[in-house]
Amino acid sequence: MSAPHTNIERQKRRHAGPIIGMIAVVIFALGLFFAYTTFIAIEGQTPGDAAPVRDGATNAPAITR
Repeated sequence: MSAPHTNIERQKRRHAGPIIGMIAVVIFALGLFFAYTTFIAIEGQTPGDAAPVRDGATNAPAITR
């Protein structure tokens, strides 16, 4: 079945708001994704509060090279 009365111009006006809203949400999501990946790239793999590595026999700090 097809719609009995179609008015393309009126439908364009009625759908403009939701389409602009969807585009805004996509742009916002892309911005969040870019911010997240930038944050992850800057942080790298540096440990935050990791305990220092200790030698098992003497409990002295291990020599790392």
